[in-house]
Amino acid sequence: MKDPDHGDKPSESGASAAGRSDGSKLGPRNGKGKRKRRKSSASPSAIASQSGAAGLAGRPAGENETEPARKRKRRRRSKSAKQQAQAGSASQSSGVQVVDASLGERKGHKRSKKAKHRRGLQGRPLTSGERQPAQQRGADGGGNARQTSAAGSGQAGAQPRSGNRGEQPRAPYIAASEPPAPLYAALDLGTNNCRLLIAQPTRPGQFRVVDAFSRIVRLGEGLGASGRLSDEAMERAVEALKICASKLGARTIRRSRLIATEAARAAENGESFLERVASETGLDLEIINRETEARLAVSGCSSLVDRETRSVVLFDIGGGSSEIAVIRIGDSRSNRLANHITHWTSLPVGVVTLSERHGGQHVTPASFEAMVQEVEGMLSRFDSPPVEALANGTSGSGFHLIGTSGTVTTLAGVHLDLPRYDRRRVDGLWLTDDEVSAMQARLLSWDFDARAANPCIGPDRADLVLAGCAILEAIRRRWPSTRMRVADRGLREGLLTDMMADDGAWRRSRPRRHQRGSNASGSHEGNKP
Repeated sequence: MKDPDHGDKPSESGASAAGRSDGSKLGPRNGKGKRKRRKSSASPSAIASQSGAAGLAGRPAGENETEPARKRKRRRRSKSAKQQAQAGSASQSSGVQVVDASLGERKGHKRSKKAKHRRGLQGRPLTSGERQPAQQRGADGGGNARQTSAAGSGQAGAQPRSGNRGEQPRAPYIAASEPPAPLYAALDLGTNNCRLLIAQPTRPGQFRVVDAFSRIVRLGEGLGASGRLSDEAMERAVEALKICASKLGARTIRRSRLIATEAARAAENGESFLERVASETGLDLEIINRETEARLAVSGCSSLVDRETRSVVLFDIGGGSSEIAVIRIGDSRSNRLANHITHWTSLPVGVVTLSERHGGQHVTPASFEAMVQEVEGMLSRFDSPPVEALANGTSGSGFHLIGTSGTVTTLAGVHLDLPRYDRRRVDGLWLTDDEVSAMQARLLSWDFDARAANPCIGPDRADLVLAGCAILEAIRRRWPSTRMRVADRGLREGLLTDMMADDGAWRRSRPRRHQRGSNASGSHEGNKP
């Protein structure tokens, strides 16, 4: 098709290089369909060469004149990438990490101002409080080595990144006049367990646990039949006590008390065993009598007795003995709950001794009832006020039971269907009389393997838990109550409470450790197991 003024008319899809009436020429279309103005002095061939040099994106891929331009653009990009890679490796060798946000982006995409801003933040050198490159984090394989702060505080651990750029986190304020809190330690070597607590006083009547240890040693295994501690049982106990000795030796303890209970008290070789413990571990344990054991159990649970409670029957089902205390609280309540004990007894039976006599692995309803009746016979000789007198003639709202033993904590864990035992959810839990009966019936319906598979029981207690339930059932029949409170505490807590009270640790006015609003990460509190 002919144009009378300019010759051949280009096709509709092509780009025109013909002049316009205003003397300017239009360049080829770009990717957005717009025309670029060219100088009128440029010839069509010059315009074509310039457009090829610029690598115009609007050209169809099949045109021959765009091939050299695309190759040149690829070479420039490759060269730029190599230079940036060399710069990155040089920065890493100098200890400064630089991140280029443009690497890995698709070609032809433009970055917004916001993206450029992010690139600048990522590319700044890391400060001393931030995470360093992998080459400088140590040779632990996991990059877990920590850098000390530039201020030289001496505290290990990476500093948290501050909210403002370039600003270092402030250390928490600690009163210069504050003396270090004293540490107290309590160790209880029982018939079944070896337990240790290291704590420091906080608010009146309370303390914070700094370190703890607990292990099932079964020191009283076979004691009922032979009357002596076996060599295997003593060896297990000594190994556990060595761990306790290392924990005590690693800290400055102001005051400690280390006790042994029924197994060492009843065994013929109990005294010689404690001499061996002193020579091999350096720990001097004392054998306490049953009255002291009952008072310590009450002292450890004093914070679980409500103000409106008028009377309580507290029981501690142990491995070789079970302590029961009747507590009656009048109008004037003492700071020490043990001062309100009116009657107490210690039954020479526990979960270990009872399960060995009746069998703990395969328990039937008949054998379970036989265990209950044996304990009921022991309780019948205990002179205690009737439950009506304990309730002060009311409907029973002023009277309840408190159980502090592995038996009641196990029942609470099974009742809550916990995937693993959690002391925070168990300690202080209230259970109704119907709930306790339902949990005992549930455990009695399980065989040994089912009990061992439960996460709140485990294989170590699977043969002991039903013997503990039998002792609990005898106590419930003697003192019927509509509710029972669970206490995951015992002799260790009682020992700590008495020592801190004797020292007046809660009477001293201690300044606040940190200013209000200081950084919580700087707290010097110990781990709470």
